[in-house]
Amino acid sequence: MDKLDTIDVAILRTLQEDGRISNANLAEKVGLSASACSRRLDILEKSGVIRGYHARLSNKALDYTMTAIVHISLSGQFEKTLSEFEAAVKRCPNVLVCYLMSGEYDYILRVAAKDLQDYERIHKEWLSALPHVVRINSAFALREVIDRPNIDVDKR
Repeated sequence: MDKLDTIDVAILRTLQEDGRISNANLAEKVGLSASACSRRLDILEKSGVIRGYHARLSNKALDYTMTAIVHISLSGQFEKTLSEFEAAVKRCPNVLVCYLMSGEYDYILRVAAKDLQDYERIHKEWLSALPHVVRINSAFALREVIDRPNIDVDKR
C-alpha cells in the first residue's frame, strides 16, 4: 500500500476505538457504501496496515499484577544465536513483548507475573534456561502510565 488517504485514516481511527464495529456502521462513520468500505478494509488488511484483531485483556484482572522489564545479553550476535534465542523466547507464555535491540543489551522483554514469587519461577524455569543468555537484568514497573496499542494515525 503506497499512501493512506483521509478515508483510510478515518477507517483506522474508528477501528482503533472499536475493533468490533460492524462494516455497515464503519461505512456510515467514514462516509462510504458498505461494499466500498469492505473493499478498503480488505486492502488495509492484505497490505499489512491492519495486522489483526484481538481483545485487550487486563493483566491485573487475570491476577498478573507485576510487570518486569527484562534486559538480556547473549553470548554473541550470530544469526544462529539470535534465531535460537528468539524461537525459545516465543515459547515462554509470560513474555508479552520481545525486542531485538541496539546498544548495551541484545533484547528487552516485557514479562507479566502474578507476584515476585511467580517472577522468580519464570526467571528460573524460563528466562535463565533460554539459549545463549549470559546476563539478565530485571526491573519492575511500579505503575503503568500509558499503554497505547497504536499511534495516532493523524499524527504520523
